[in-house]
Amino acid sequence: MEHKDESRTLTFREQWSALRFIFQFTKRQRSLFLLALLSGFFLAVVNVAQPFILKQFLDVHLAKEDTTMKVIFFFAGLYLISSFFKAIFWFGQWFLFEMGIVRTQVDTRNAVYKKIHTLGMRYFDQKSTGWLITRITNDTNLFEFWFVFLMLATGIFSVFSAFVGLFALDKQIAAVMLLFLPVLLLAIYLYQHFSSSAYQQMRGKLSDLNTKLNEYISGMKIIQQFNQEERLQKSFEETNEEYLAMRRKVIKINSLLLNSFVGLLNNFGVIIVLALFSIRSFEHLVVAGVVYAFVTNVQQLFQPISNLMEFLATFSDGLVASHRIRQIMNETELAPQQNENASEEIEFGKIEFQNVSFSYDGENKILKNISFTIQPGETFAFVGHTGSGKSSIINVFMRFYEFYEGKILIDDKDIRDFPIEDLRKKIGLVLQDAFLFVGDIKSNIRLMNETISDAEIIRAAQFTQAHHFIEGLEEGYNAEVIERGDSFSSGQRQLLNFARTIVTNPKILVLDEATANIDTETESMIQKGLENMRKNRTTIAIAHRLSTIQDANQILVMDKGEIKERGTHEELLAVGGLYAQMYQLQVEKKSERGVLKSATANTVVHLLET
Repeated sequence: MEHKDESRTLTFREQWSALRFIFQFTKRQRSLFLLALLSGFFLAVVNVAQPFILKQFLDVHLAKEDTTMKVIFFFAGLYLISSFFKAIFWFGQWFLFEMGIVRTQVDTRNAVYKKIHTLGMRYFDQKSTGWLITRITNDTNLFEFWFVFLMLATGIFSVFSAFVGLFALDKQIAAVMLLFLPVLLLAIYLYQHFSSSAYQQMRGKLSDLNTKLNEYISGMKIIQQFNQEERLQKSFEETNEEYLAMRRKVIKINSLLLNSFVGLLNNFGVIIVLALFSIRSFEHLVVAGVVYAFVTNVQQLFQPISNLMEFLATFSDGLVASHRIRQIMNETELAPQQNENASEEIEFGKIEFQNVSFSYDGENKILKNISFTIQPGETFAFVGHTGSGKSSIINVFMRFYEFYEGKILIDDKDIRDFPIEDLRKKIGLVLQDAFLFVGDIKSNIRLMNETISDAEIIRAAQFTQAHHFIEGLEEGYNAEVIERGDSFSSGQRQLLNFARTIVTNPKILVLDEATANIDTETESMIQKGLENMRKNRTTIAIAHRLSTIQDANQILVMDKGEIKERGTHEELLAVGGLYAQMYQLQVEKKSERGVLKSATANTVVHLLET
């Protein structure tokens, strides 16, 4: 999937804005960068001074044949000392600048990751995981991008010092060398102009590659199950070829306008210098030291430009990446915000919805005037067909999405008056899919909350019926958890999810089809865990299996975003409405499965007997 803006060429204004934006991350490392630039300045001075040392030795002493060992040792020592300082300044320039870059990258990546956590669920609905991973990993990897500015600074120092040296040697020939500057600036402009679009498109294709990789690897079971390897392999290869085409375009631009072009100008410069000195030699003697020093300074003039042009290959790439980072950091699709002075605490767990309406896109209402009141300790269950609005009630209650009509109250206080930290701590959410992180069982229950002790983890596991299977593992609570917890059954993962939720002792419990994916063998254990969790807690439960919520204080039947029926299990069956129809349908399906299971067993017995 290619997002808009992926292949569009950035305007000059956008490039300048991206540059100003990314520079704010260098503030903490300013001292390192300034020291690196200062080292670069002294390095340029030494580079110009060394040819003058050799010129003085060649023209003043060696050419006159009066060189003594004392003079030789003096100039050798002077050159050695200058080389020693050159090594120090070179080391200081690169070491300090690289340290500044590495720390700046860490700050940039941390800032983007922190921003990601402030964004609302609607933002993640619109962006693929691969796209976001590319932004956080690839686009924040601006190591070579920052070197452009070192090359620019040292290039300026070198060009300035080189021209000082050239004019000190010969003003007329130095003036001729000035004619090369407009040509070099034109080459830089042309490169920047043509490379910007190419790098933008290349980044877009890389984003597509990451998206497909993430999607295909995550869905490998489905791919193999439906025999889609060949089709998806072809799709991946097509995207990879498109990325290669963009990379090839970048290589062509670099090959034409980088070192080859600057090297050609450098050779022309040397030829012109030698030609002019040759013409002058017809009139009077031209000393070798002057020619050597002049040619060395000409090379000193073009070399930093060549280095800068080489790093310009990453400059456009870095501007594109900076622009994308800026887009994320300026994203306004934030998570719902609490009131500025929110300081309330959940004490009892009373929940009230007053005429709450909600829309994901701002146009089509998913919830329409939802009203209900749950007293502390009560259990309210929501049932209904897919798309009826059940999960949307949880989404707005958990503050994953903002609602704009009606009120949601907890303990008779606006939900926005509670700090989000208190809501997350006092409201326990159990989702249909139990997501486990790589680590061990203890870390998955604790979720990096070091205030939770091992004893509390064990008590939570015992309370939710997870302790029995954990103790059966060879390493117990230290047992390894692989990615997504695939080494455990769905029931075991859900039991760990229960323990993770209950270990913080929430006042309110939210169950989003917590038993939907559980096998029948584990269901009884899960139900026992749920019964323990619901004791003395206000509970909102979305149920797929109606048999699991028959003891709820109230069952609300949802249809097209509205509450159509409400009452206890017995009351709703007596009404004979939507709930009764759904319940009867599930009973019939369960009966059919029982008949099928019995028939299968009889067939097996018959085959064994024969």
